[in-house]
Amino acid sequence: MTAHTPVVVGINLGHDGGAALITDTTMVAIGEERLNRTRYSPGWQASLLYCLRAADIRLEDVDLLAVSGIGHHPPTADETALAHLGVDLARIVPVDHHLSHAYTAYCLSPHDEATVLVVDGGGNNHDTETYYAATRDGIHRLGGNPPTRPRAGGIGATYEAFTNWLGWHEQEAGKTMALASYGDPHAHPAPLFDVTGATVHGRLTLTHAAGVAELARRNSADFGPPGSRGDNPRATDAAAYVQAQTEQALSALAEQTIAATGLRNLCFAGGVALNCVAADRLRRLDAVDGYFAPPASSDRGQALGCALHAWHQLTGELPRRPLTHDYFGRTYTDAEIKQALTRDPRSGLVERRRTPYRWRRESNITATAAQMITAGNIIGWFQGGSELGPRALGGRSILADPRTTASSHALNHRIKHREPFRPFAPAVLAAHAHHWFDLDVPSPFMLLAPPVRADRADTIAGVVHVDRTARVQTVDPSTTPAFASLIEHVHQLTGVPLVLNTSLNTQEPIVETPAHALATFQACGLDALCIGDYLVEPD
Repeated sequence: MTAHTPVVVGINLGHDGGAALITDTTMVAIGEERLNRTRYSPGWQASLLYCLRAADIRLEDVDLLAVSGIGHHPPTADETALAHLGVDLARIVPVDHHLSHAYTAYCLSPHDEATVLVVDGGGNNHDTETYYAATRDGIHRLGGNPPTRPRAGGIGATYEAFTNWLGWHEQEAGKTMALASYGDPHAHPAPLFDVTGATVHGRLTLTHAAGVAELARRNSADFGPPGSRGDNPRATDAAAYVQAQTEQALSALAEQTIAATGLRNLCFAGGVALNCVAADRLRRLDAVDGYFAPPASSDRGQALGCALHAWHQLTGELPRRPLTHDYFGRTYTDAEIKQALTRDPRSGLVERRRTPYRWRRESNITATAAQMITAGNIIGWFQGGSELGPRALGGRSILADPRTTASSHALNHRIKHREPFRPFAPAVLAAHAHHWFDLDVPSPFMLLAPPVRADRADTIAGVVHVDRTARVQTVDPSTTPAFASLIEHVHQLTGVPLVLNTSLNTQEPIVETPAHALATFQACGLDALCIGDYLVEPD
């Protein structure tokens, strides 16, 4: 590399660890879990090597490495363990956790000026809610929760605590959001949060399930038995309660922070931004002119935020790279796909269940996939680079017919083994989205849950939640041509311009490599796998 080609790297040392690399023409990023196959995994070594190889760059050519983590303070250069790779400590920059989120929220957005709101379970210095004024001149922190307030009183920590109470890992808050639609949000009248100005004070005094138990004793509330996992009506009401209270608190916080900055575009990041029901409410507020949340809003995006911060520090240029897609992973060549299909050891194939299959190259894989889907088959879809965020968006997806609940039931019982109350999402051609959903803005990252239009709901029963909403992905042919082509073929065959879209995995992280995809296909009972131009079927 030359001195005229800056190269920066971002690393996240916390849970959902990973790495990102940015040049003037490249952005590549991946989570460690996609490579070591352990959900929510910390770590960064495999991710860093992946990014360097994808960009064809050596570690010694990297100008600056920015690193974030969780805890009382950002990691120091000594604490990063990068020195053992020969990295000079002077090339390592610590980044505040919430500031990293703020960089992804603003730098990847389409807005030149915005209020940036970061809400999560906890960052550095006891941060749980912070806000910033962002312009082309910089990202300036204006406020946040007082450091003396316990973390338990934050919006994200409260939602995590109820998720624990219901029987799930705090990283599985999406299950609480899905269950909430089945409960009564008014079953508990006491407020969970007070929002004064731009400051949140929650009613929990302890984190995790213990905080919910203590609140129940204090308020004589019945939140159902701990660990019910959706099988108790009082616990279901508790899910509805925390969801409704979270939406109310976030709405008040967004309005107050916008009033403080005077900037009416809202950029939202932190794990709470993945709550697509709350997000759809936020973007409809009268105070909000434009809304954006990055696809990797949670700590999966920390490494990318660090890399954006490093670019700013190194070049003096605040990077402005508006996102139209989330495909930050590398693409795989035809030769690499064939290595997996032929069980070449170099592919890294680990067959959890060795089942026979046949494969062939298709002249029009999108048309073939559409025909299989409309015939009732459930297929794996592996194309291009992988998604950085937690939503599969047509790079590493399982696809099915959205017109009937038979597809969603088969997915749950035969393949995904998910809780029955969790909905599946539609991927719809962007030009048709407003005809099927109450949606007047793009939703390319599946981070909004608008209502389904009443006259369309029965036509796409497989992707409509019990509250008549759907977590929509809009698909633009200019951004994802292969995926859009597949959906267009489905539209021609059925009159419905959308497919059911969920992630290509079972209980493990979303697949990254062709070998991962083939192993998952063998293990989970998919009817077919479309990988590049190749069709794989059980033999």
